[in-house]
Amino acid sequence: MKQPPKLVVAPFENRNGVTSYRVTGWLHGERVRKNFKTRAEANAEKSALEIGAVQAANGMQMVATTLTIDQVRDAEVCFRRLVGNTRALSFYLDFALTNYRAPEVLKKLTDAITEYRAAKQRELDQDQLSILQNERIGSELKRLDRAFPTKLVADMTVPTLVEFLEIGKPGMKTYNNRRGILSTFFKFSFHRGWIAENPILKVPHHRIRKRKGAAKTLTEAQCRELMEFFETYEGGRWVPYFALCLFAGIRPGVPIGEIAKLKPEAVKLETGIISISSEVSKVREPRKIQIQPNLAAWLRAYPLTQCPIVVGNFQKRRKLFRNRFNLSHDVLRHTFISMFFAKFRSVGEAAIQAGNSESIIKSHYLDVKSAEEAEEFFGILPKRSAQPLASITLHPASRAALRKAS
Repeated sequence: MKQPPKLVVAPFENRNGVTSYRVTGWLHGERVRKNFKTRAEANAEKSALEIGAVQAANGMQMVATTLTIDQVRDAEVCFRRLVGNTRALSFYLDFALTNYRAPEVLKKLTDAITEYRAAKQRELDQDQLSILQNERIGSELKRLDRAFPTKLVADMTVPTLVEFLEIGKPGMKTYNNRRGILSTFFKFSFHRGWIAENPILKVPHHRIRKRKGAAKTLTEAQCRELMEFFETYEGGRWVPYFALCLFAGIRPGVPIGEIAKLKPEAVKLETGIISISSEVSKVREPRKIQIQPNLAAWLRAYPLTQCPIVVGNFQKRRKLFRNRFNLSHDVLRHTFISMFFAKFRSVGEAAIQAGNSESIIKSHYLDVKSAEEAEEFFGILPKRSAQPLASITLHPASRAALRKAS
């Protein structure tokens, strides 16, 4: 910006002896000399001349208007944002007036999240939502609340949400999962009149090509080493947990997996059946798991009347040996399904025993293990003596496996 011209105000004595105040200097190459009765009038003129000079030098204009200073500044911002567009400001204003709908209620994002979480808690209490999903919803909305602590729900725009979802550069599946949680939250907000439309509908969704891949499993040798270790670890009280997850494929998550909700009375050695109720099942569908001969031997050697299914302080204590045996999520269950299919060669039976769909079995568990390794796997037996198994009702294939293992 160009510097303002140099004008000065100085007292001037007229011929009649009255003192005036004169504004003198140069403006646009012309000399300025004006007299005023008071210094205040002279200073006002000086300021007006300087402002006019600056405006002229920088393309600014003096316009008579009914707008306030704030309105004028807002208009200037709008015109600057339209640089490069061929449409007039009135076009965009007409479009906004036609299409924009204000929300019925101006709801703070924090308060909206609190109400939504309360609604999800009611679903959880009525067994319409899993504990794990409720925790995921809470975690994601907590991130949203921390990112926008002062905003209204109606302030959340598509670009804002896209930027939020891409924080940390998540994988496409994680991105989609987060988007799904936000979608249900904004749908909830829309139905309550906190937003005029759901912005998530315009947030892109990643298309992920599904790939078939072998499930991560343990080898028979690793399984044998694991079970031998736990026979002597802490008096063998970890044995039921690992035996049930490894040789029956029960989902191993603690505290919300199937194994954590399984009751000892659901494991019936006399009939050779483990009953997974809909309350225990992850997919809320009951199923019956055939107890394999080696599992029966483990449960007779380490009965559930003496050893807990899940030991106390599980998570903290599991960390002590998790890396030693490569105990990643669901690896015990994946091993069971792979070994079961390798031994019995039945997709349908493997799906029934595991509580999965046949398509999942075909996608991840076919030909992962050999029949020979599966035979050795189901032949892993405890060193502690067990009671006779002749009274147990077993699948014919299981009886043959027991005779062979013996």
